[in-house]
Amino acid sequence: MTIAGALAAVLSAFALFAGSGHCRWRPPMALRRHGSLAGIVLAIASLAAWIVALGVGAGLCTMLACWMLAMVALPCLAALAGSSPR
Repeated sequence: MTIAGALAAVLSAFALFAGSGHCRWRPPMALRRHGSLAGIVLAIASLAAWIVALGVGAGLCTMLACWMLAMVALPCLAALAGSSPR
């Protein structure tokens, strides 16, 4: 369950990043249009997976830590990859 929670958190951060105007990568148009909704749904799925695995308090903290780490890492990876801003 913890792998599912971590994967959903990373995919959520990617979907939110791809749906934002700050994305340096060229995501598919459908992901740009619906990235925010997909990101929120995946964040809720991640939170549910972490709560099932660890309980409410630890699950919430772990989900937020994993999610924020991915949200900080994605723009850094985009900048390191040399992608030009849109």
